[in-house]
Amino acid sequence: MHIKNQYQVFFDSDKEYPVEVIDLLQESVVIDMLHPIEFVSCRAEQWIQNPEKVSLDVFERYQESGLKSICTGHVTSGPEAYITYLKLIASWNSIISSNDDKFLKITKVDDFDRARADGKLGILLSNQCSDHFRTIDDVSFFYNLGQRISQLTYNERNRIGDGSTERTDSGISDFGVDIIEKMDQLGMAVDVSHCGDRTTLDAFEFSNKPVLMTHANCRALNDHPRCKTDEAIKEMAKNGGVMGITFLRMFVRGEDPVTLDHVIDHYEHIAKLVGVEHLGLGTDYDLYGYDQMLPDELEAMKQSFKRSYAVRKKVDIEGLNHPKKIFDLANGLLNRGFSKTEIIAILGGNLKRVLKDVFIPDPSSLNN
Repeated sequence: MHIKNQYQVFFDSDKEYPVEVIDLLQESVVIDMLHPIEFVSCRAEQWIQNPEKVSLDVFERYQESGLKSICTGHVTSGPEAYITYLKLIASWNSIISSNDDKFLKITKVDDFDRARADGKLGILLSNQCSDHFRTIDDVSFFYNLGQRISQLTYNERNRIGDGSTERTDSGISDFGVDIIEKMDQLGMAVDVSHCGDRTTLDAFEFSNKPVLMTHANCRALNDHPRCKTDEAIKEMAKNGGVMGITFLRMFVRGEDPVTLDHVIDHYEHIAKLVGVEHLGLGTDYDLYGYDQMLPDELEAMKQSFKRSYAVRKKVDIEGLNHPKKIFDLANGLLNRGFSKTEIIAILGGNLKRVLKDVFIPDPSSLNN
């Protein structure tokens, strides 16, 4: 339906988007750098327990969302991290192989375009903590299973470094330096989104490949431990990396209200600070957001964070808590003056460029 150069494009919504926005999403290889596939545990469990029964309507919601590929958002930490992530990555490999008409595992950069061309959802296997690397050899093991991004720490300290909510931050350990070296050698991207300030800066020093901040925000706009300093953002750009902006209320702004415009402020800050070429999409959302979780699960999640996380009653931002939020983001970027070429780069082009420098052309050539 066409009304004043606006289109209503979704059967389950009467919201209209400008034709320029629809064209942008059709032309873009949209990659969400941190996308938990499902927050509601009972539905997530269905994916894992019955990989051959991923319903068509779930897949169609992803097709309508504008997303072409996602980076999985699991957090496996602590003493059971190895076995937990081994089970998760095995489940993902089963889900993808059982639904090869719907999903494509991303192991090299060309796969992003292949997934888009074939009408599939690309799945890039990542982990939000590297506790599953008990030894250096474990990096090779999980790489061979398909993992392509690993965040060095979650919010707490581990053997590699310190997380963003630790009281102190001693930076990267000797073991962490060896892990980074192995990741660089294999072509597994280093992610520092949840790392503490010193640990973040150390990663840029010790990695000889571009380092990612897959999902973070700017501390210059919000004094929160999960937000990155201008110093870190500049080092990320100097290192050749890219930073995805989250849509989480407490990371975007320290007080309510929080709107799409406040999210765009973070994009604009980085564009002015280091250039659009270092911006990406890292929502840290599933299709619907955190506030749609089962009440007990949402409360348990909130209680798991330290007080410094400053989690408020609502986690999501109104207007971005629905499956078509990327259309709203693209529209907001257009309205703020970002060009079509810049938005296509932000939505996925920049990450593709960076991963060309991280991934190796032929994984089968590695000697492990």
